[in-house]
Amino acid sequence: MTSEAALTAQIDSQINQPRFGAASWGISVVSLDSGRTLYAHRADQLMQPASTAKLFTAALALSTLGSGYQMPTRLLTSETIHDGRLNGPLVLYGMGDPTLGTSSSADWAPQLADQLYQRGLRQVHGDLIADDSYFTGPSFGSGWEAGDLQSWFAVPSSALSVGENIVDITLTPAAAAGLPASLSLDPVDANLSLLGQVTTTLSRTPGDINLYRAPGDGRLYAFGTVPAKSSPQHFKLSLPDPALDAGAQLRKALTDRGILVTGRLRTLHWPQDDTALISRAETLAEFRSPPLMDILQRGLKRSQNLYLQNIFLSVGAHQQSIETATGIVPFASTEQWSAKALQQLLADMGTPPAAAFIEEGTGLSRRDLVTPTAMVRLLTYLAAQPYASQLQDALPIAGVDGTLAAQLRHTAAENNVHAKTGSMTYVHCLVGYVTSAAGERLAFAIMLNNYEPPADGPSAGADVNAIALLLANFHGRS
Repeated sequence: MTSEAALTAQIDSQINQPRFGAASWGISVVSLDSGRTLYAHRADQLMQPASTAKLFTAALALSTLGSGYQMPTRLLTSETIHDGRLNGPLVLYGMGDPTLGTSSSADWAPQLADQLYQRGLRQVHGDLIADDSYFTGPSFGSGWEAGDLQSWFAVPSSALSVGENIVDITLTPAAAAGLPASLSLDPVDANLSLLGQVTTTLSRTPGDINLYRAPGDGRLYAFGTVPAKSSPQHFKLSLPDPALDAGAQLRKALTDRGILVTGRLRTLHWPQDDTALISRAETLAEFRSPPLMDILQRGLKRSQNLYLQNIFLSVGAHQQSIETATGIVPFASTEQWSAKALQQLLADMGTPPAAAFIEEGTGLSRRDLVTPTAMVRLLTYLAAQPYASQLQDALPIAGVDGTLAAQLRHTAAENNVHAKTGSMTYVHCLVGYVTSAAGERLAFAIMLNNYEPPADGPSAGADVNAIALLLANFHGRS
């Protein structure tokens, strides 16, 4: 395949199959070397991007905060330490770090406790307040579906996040039929009450396990059956109140370090006002996240929604602090500040306002809409930045890692296609970079909407990947 006409014919043959009759394809392929468009199909049609929208968050954060930005988590007080005692509340103040409690930041609480100990603090005669009001607005993204909010992929976007805001639930059948199965939580102090019962049935009978938690509710209902002698089963759900869990972890770390907190643990969430607590507060201790580029890499490889939503909101909080410093402005949520900053960045790129509607940072919202042309314009912008190679390496790499680890192996696309996947019900997208067989660098957006593959046909992901493979095998030049 050495001509653009041949490439066009092959892509057209792929997308014009009868099984796509009710579906919508949108595709744009542009050479980063010549700037020419190699292929376009409904490239100016608005499409749902799913998780490929995370590329907009990456561009916004890198252009606003910089690749080395580190999100702080602080311990604040308005009082003074006297003879090892703090008379007043101690505030655990989150500023968006989504990595607390993960492998890179597992010791965040002991580190903060140790800093306090080194300052001579031995007793807090007051409350420990876990404050996540740095992000203003609801803890879920605009357009997120209510039915998703108990799920591990739609956890609260809290400024004080911990353990990726997930609670692990293990269900173990009882020793004999008729007895209730046991459910355990990790973390054990998750603010989640268990109601209902899963009953153990005879071994080798079908199981029927049901877990339900209403949005915003801390009660988890469990019901159904599980066969005896079956292996324990594991589930991941969203943590109802991440700030409360973070506060509990810090309190334990303080106790372990020999610092007594005499008051109670309480939380402060938007729209509660923390002005009186932090307006004149001093920072007693601080823990910083990994650099932004590292968090982006972890978030893009796994398509981790919490990471990208917290990053998106961090931009909004930054913009809000700048603009409100000059005077009183009408209230807008942190997410609205972020969306406003993104609109300005897209305008600076030359993207028409009607070509991209992104209102949150993950792509979970079905109200997110973008054209393939706008996606490729974004890729072109990113490819021209000083951090271009770092960001491309942060994307999933076909056959190597991330959400593309098991795809396109032993093909010309392996270790060649660097692209963000996007998938939710009826939406399948792949957006990123590939070098053609002729050595030409290409940026592409392949977007398939309104499609459910037939039971006897290839997966939608395979159909999208097939077009990326055609680009990798293209021997012509633009």
